[in-house]
Amino acid sequence: MSENQPAIRETFRMAMRHIASTVHAITALHAHECHGILATAVSSLSFDPPSLLVCINQAASLHSPITQAELFGVNVLGLDNRDVAERFAEARGAERFSVGDWSIDHGAPVLLGAQSAMLCRRVDCHTFGTHTIVVGELVEAWHRQNGAPLTYYDRSYIDISAAPVSTL
Repeated sequence: MSENQPAIRETFRMAMRHIASTVHAITALHAHECHGILATAVSSLSFDPPSLLVCINQAASLHSPITQAELFGVNVLGLDNRDVAERFAEARGAERFSVGDWSIDHGAPVLLGAQSAMLCRRVDCHTFGTHTIVVGELVEAWHRQNGAPLTYYDRSYIDISAAPVSTL
């Protein structure tokens, strides 16, 4: 490790805090129990086949369940799901699912009132640093046209629905 590595880490952490990101509830059903965490490290990967990647800290409670489950959920939280985000941040285990209308009918916990929800089949995992990159191929998806995303910026939730629209 170079001697300026701690400074680079702190600068990186501060830079990442100033990138607005959509909030996701990543979920899995494992051993008949619901598991989930909040994450912003989610990205589309491919349209053929439709797939996503999610980055899960190896110390996170969801790490073992998601790397063992066949299916996982990516629930894109909307502004009206802030109560779900707050519950996920405050509670542990199954208590995280005590707020919101959750369904496990499709093999992973899906938030029925989410802005969007995607059910993915886990097809690959890659370890890098402190995280595991989980690749999921889309199995099913749901979307509400009238939803605005819950966005996280500088350790706070923000409402981007009032952001000015560019005329360029």
